[in-house]
Amino acid sequence: MRGFLVAATVLVAARPVLAQRSADSATVLFEAEGIKVIHRPSQSDIVVANLYLLGGVRQVTAANAGIELLLLDATERGTKTYPKERLRRAMSRLGTSIGIGSGTDWTSLGIRATRATFDSTWAIFASRLMEPTLDAAEVELVRRQFLLAVRQRQDNPDALAEYLADSMAYDGHPYALPPAGTDRSLAAITLPDLRKYHAEQMVKSRMLLVIVGDVTREKITRLVAQSIGKLPAGSYVWALPDTLPRRKASVLGLQRDLPTNYILGRYAGPKAGTRDYYALRIATAVLSGQFFGEIRSRRNLTYAVEAPFIDHGISGGGLYVTTAQPQLTVDIMRQQLAAVRTSNVDEEALGRLIHQFLTQFFLENETNTQQADFLAKSYLYEGDIKAVGHFEEQLRSITPDDIRRVAQRWIRDVQWTYIGDLARMPKASMERW
Repeated sequence: MRGFLVAATVLVAARPVLAQRSADSATVLFEAEGIKVIHRPSQSDIVVANLYLLGGVRQVTAANAGIELLLLDATERGTKTYPKERLRRAMSRLGTSIGIGSGTDWTSLGIRATRATFDSTWAIFASRLMEPTLDAAEVELVRRQFLLAVRQRQDNPDALAEYLADSMAYDGHPYALPPAGTDRSLAAITLPDLRKYHAEQMVKSRMLLVIVGDVTREKITRLVAQSIGKLPAGSYVWALPDTLPRRKASVLGLQRDLPTNYILGRYAGPKAGTRDYYALRIATAVLSGQFFGEIRSRRNLTYAVEAPFIDHGISGGGLYVTTAQPQLTVDIMRQQLAAVRTSNVDEEALGRLIHQFLTQFFLENETNTQQADFLAKSYLYEGDIKAVGHFEEQLRSITPDDIRRVAQRWIRDVQWTYIGDLARMPKASMERW
């Protein structure tokens, strides 16, 4: 039975990996009217087109954080060619969507359509990028929605912990700026600010277009030439961000009357694409397994514990747990990290873990939408559009020595946020990380 289960796992893993390798071989990079385009043909009836506006939070300051998301969201309220009601009726009739994605390294505006509706959806998508109306009353409605979402952080311990932990860990770096903005920045952005930002930042040099679906290169080139290819060129040059700052471990605590205590730490990692970047992905998976087995399964100290990997241009990691016994839990987490730093990980067991990791990763990246994001990251972080083969090769080359090394080098100097009963906060233990 055991041998059957292992064989079944291998077969399940093989399907998505082989399918994506085949897609990789057909993936091409070209330029259309000064815009870099990655095109992956697919037999699926669904077509995904994501336009990535590069730079992300590095394009803004504390004074105008959130302006790019606010601008893109406001474009849904009408354009020169598609006034508000016409735009909504057209999208409803087509049954397609145009969505916004936010991140630290870019902001995206993306189409989800069928082959039959792609051209019509593209026309609306391009109009939103090129000629938004930015009506004062509509912009104000969008601003209120953004402000409400930002203020709701205070009511959600997980969201608040993440916001505060990022602010601490990335202090002095653009990554400290929240893509959605703050109360102060959103309130201060004016309509002229939005118009100026659109004129200055909606330029072709900031754009990467990734299309996954059954459309031809000729059609893509034609659509770009007729629309966004007419935007100004600009002078933006993409580069990976600077290394993140490192400081001694510190703790920020907030008193809240909650049934459990929320603990989240952040630490800086290596640049994307380096060997340590891949090794840290696996090391965090190892540590997450250790945490789950000891803290949740064996000790029953929590319902949620993990060591997430943070996939930015400059990567990072986290240490997260909710628990009613924070001192004991933090001490056990530290013990588990010490074990990863010093123990000899069995090579065969590590191989199985990497195989399992790849299986899950590729299963989660089977849709056209997920493949578009994967291609964008591969190109921007490593300059490689043959994403699958390279990703798998790098992960399979990770050794037990790599796991120990990255655990010692990177999982330290943790910046902690603690939300809950401050009388039980294990400050001294947390500062030892």
